[in-house]
Amino acid sequence: MKQFLSFVRKEFRQIFRDRRTLLILLIMPLMLVLLLGYAIKTELNDARVAVFDPSKDTETRRVVERLQASEYFTVVRELVSPDEIGEVFKSGDIGLVVVFSENFASDMPSGEASIQLIADGTDPNQASLLTSYAQGVLSSYQAELLEQSRIPTRIDVVTRMLYNPQGESAYNFVPGVMGVVLMLICAMMTSVSIVREKETGTMEILLASPMRPIHIILSKMTPYFTLSVTNVVTILLLAVFVMGVPVRGSLLWLAVVSAVFIVVALSLGLLISTLVDSQMAALLASGVGLMMPTLVFSGLIFPLESMPAALRWIADLIPARWYISAMRKIMIQGVDASCFAVELCVLLAMAAVLVAVAWKKFKIRLG
Repeated sequence: MKQFLSFVRKEFRQIFRDRRTLLILLIMPLMLVLLLGYAIKTELNDARVAVFDPSKDTETRRVVERLQASEYFTVVRELVSPDEIGEVFKSGDIGLVVVFSENFASDMPSGEASIQLIADGTDPNQASLLTSYAQGVLSSYQAELLEQSRIPTRIDVVTRMLYNPQGESAYNFVPGVMGVVLMLICAMMTSVSIVREKETGTMEILLASPMRPIHIILSKMTPYFTLSVTNVVTILLLAVFVMGVPVRGSLLWLAVVSAVFIVVALSLGLLISTLVDSQMAALLASGVGLMMPTLVFSGLIFPLESMPAALRWIADLIPARWYISAMRKIMIQGVDASCFAVELCVLLAMAAVLVAVAWKKFKIRLG
């Protein structure tokens, strides 16, 4: 029994000496519970709404006030022309547009008054939530009118999914899967590949060769860059010809944004390889440190609008969040470069910073 207890104490001391293991065992479960149980929510709050109101009567004002009073919506803009509807969706600032019919108030007794709810169908789950929330608010308003006036009042509510009329979930997940796959191949495999060379001792042999260190690193990254480009092409072919997902935007810009994101992911892999000394540590760092934030904070699964402000700031630091947003705009919305210029500039800035930091760290490790 004493021998058994001594071995147990030894194992406890070994665990407490290894800070990385301790973080995985104690801190990571707490972080997952906090993120998935408290911060991450599937419902939407304070969704940004635009209104096109050609009638501008008292009843439309009441409807807008009712939407504004709801916890789900924040009315941030009034449109002056129907042509602005497509523009506000392309900018990515608006999740729902409410369009009133002309002569709304005078048409209510006859049942000819109508409201059109237009949502961005690039994310069909979010669009369905927004339209269902809005329909609930409008139904409550109609019931209140009927109770007060005792006059039959009917408002025809029509929903429309812009860019994705059928509400196909593939329209949302294909750009997201591209971001996850590229992060997996580039960051994880690059970090493991370089750490493997350090573990086996062949990195010192390579560094002693006539090749310059920069050429060694580029030779390690080039195959993964090539495989990543091949995966982008393969995913796009499957998306278009098997799942029926359109590519409405420029293929050239799609290739440029993807290439920049691949460079970002490769730089993250190089940076991880300078911070760890074993393949298992590289797998954990890239899997837990990159894959989980990519899935949670990229907007692929959980809507960013429902997160607290602090987590939205964290999401802004996740490269996949900007890549997925840009790919949705290029593939599904078919916008020009000005509409995803912010996403591209952020990815370029991330690529420049990560390349500089990773290369500096790598040279320090070389001594």
